[in-house]
Amino acid sequence: MDAPRDFDAAVLIVGAGPVGLVAAMDLSRRGIASIVVETRHVGEPPPVKCNHVAARSMEIFRRLGVARAVRAAGLPGDYPSDVVFLTTSTGQEIGRIPIPSRAERALPPSDYFPDSGWPTVEPPHRINQIYLEPVLFEHARKQPGVTILNRARLERFAQDADGVSGEVVGLDDGVRRTIRARYMIAADGGRSGVRKQLGIRLTGNAEISRYLSTHIRAPSLLGLMGGRRPGWMNHAVNPRRTGNAVAIDGKVEWLVHAHLKGDEKDFDAIDRDRAIRDVLGVDDDFEYEVLGKEDWIARRLVAERFREGRVFLAGDAAHIWIPVAGYGMNAGIADVTNLTFMLAARLNGWGSQDMLDAYELERHPITDQLSRFVGGLGQKLAKDRAGYGPELAAQGPEGDAARAALGRYLVEQNTPQYCCEGLNFAYFYDNSPLVTYDGEAAPAYSLGSYTPSSVPGARLPFFRMEDGNPVHDRLGDDYTLLRFDPSLDVSALLAGAAQAGVPVQLLDVDRVLAPDTIRHGLLVVRSDQQIAWRGDALPVDPAGLVAKLAGFDANAFARHRAAHRAALLDKAG
Repeated sequence: MDAPRDFDAAVLIVGAGPVGLVAAMDLSRRGIASIVVETRHVGEPPPVKCNHVAARSMEIFRRLGVARAVRAAGLPGDYPSDVVFLTTSTGQEIGRIPIPSRAERALPPSDYFPDSGWPTVEPPHRINQIYLEPVLFEHARKQPGVTILNRARLERFAQDADGVSGEVVGLDDGVRRTIRARYMIAADGGRSGVRKQLGIRLTGNAEISRYLSTHIRAPSLLGLMGGRRPGWMNHAVNPRRTGNAVAIDGKVEWLVHAHLKGDEKDFDAIDRDRAIRDVLGVDDDFEYEVLGKEDWIARRLVAERFREGRVFLAGDAAHIWIPVAGYGMNAGIADVTNLTFMLAARLNGWGSQDMLDAYELERHPITDQLSRFVGGLGQKLAKDRAGYGPELAAQGPEGDAARAALGRYLVEQNTPQYCCEGLNFAYFYDNSPLVTYDGEAAPAYSLGSYTPSSVPGARLPFFRMEDGNPVHDRLGDDYTLLRFDPSLDVSALLAGAAQAGVPVQLLDVDRVLAPDTIRHGLLVVRSDQQIAWRGDALPVDPAGLVAKLAGFDANAFARHRAAHRAALLDKAG
């Protein structure tokens, strides 16, 4: 795998967190070389923040060949992923959202679990980022064309008509070097230096709530939770201090979030030890070790734009979400696999320059919409917490009734965020230059609700092929033409795509395998599972459809096709 002439790599990636590593892996799979710049040492763990890999991210990991390794890491196989609401983490249980352990995921679907039986073979997985990142790093560094520079920082960059030049300094030796690439992806987090150098502002809600977060080692905590089924997320609901304790290793390590009250603005004024004990419900004799701590403000901020020339923002560099629904990192993974598809099309010679505009046109509206979903729920939950009164701690029938009512309410309000089928599968692109729309609107959705649809821009509805494997496993690296009626002649489309170098793979599917939501005989589907076109016969102008898939207008496509033909003739000698 070679970098373009006069370039060190085709793509420079800033940041080797999950988003940057996934970008490098997917580019490698598409034959594109990249250099990843990361300030941390090799193996240096990230903060214990992200605890949830969404189903769509697991599907992406499956395509990258790393899903099995990711699923084998994290919580022990028999440790439940339940979300539990209690008076304190060791106190009285008042509500529960049951979510399967890894072992229970292997069993037949059960109505007991709200997220059981989703339309995927890769359900969500609970794993903290300290366990996820090493798996992704080891896989990424072994891929052809991937170079990871640890203990290196991008100091500044400049772009021109042909590429991006980044000045990188070694943090241990001070050596400076210039890395030249065709494009750059900023996956450098919420404090993105790239975004700041570009002068791109964040807009939205600058503050929703405040948290004291402490990573602790507490060998006796699990035993104090009693003989009940353990919880992954243990929410403490009491008038003294609300928060939660997240199981990190299912044994002795926990991440304790303490919510600050509305009038508490100064982190340093809060007694951290007292806040932790109030959340956990333990006395002063309880022993624990602080492994790390971080004080932070939950926000809902989205960058005004995701692109400046040859530089693209992804992940937290493009959007900062309150961790409702645990989707921040997962949105970043969706960002970069959308982007790498388009970058590879351009770098491999079949996608137009205008095709790259689709990244922002697709991802920015979805990011804004989904962030409003989770931000709105986060604001509501914060408002609810402010109303918790002394009746929750009262003894007797009055206290029992108050706790029972709150427990039912919390389960109802929170099930959509912890079992977020809509957030995973229902979003659609309704303004993409790469999608041919036919006037039918995609179904409405919410965090927890999803209606499968074959409307262009939506996700291909899930179904299994003859061998029992999901149709998504059979999709090509770029575009796949699904034919549900073998009598339909598609030769003109396939020939037109081949003449322009646009990769379109034919997949014949027995109609009886397809769900009723697929009503047309033909679908063109992208590698990210989004539908680009549908019909019961080829369009009158198949070349026009090919041009749209590659982001060309008619005149530009004619020139591209002629140039591609000339290149093939020249290569043939």
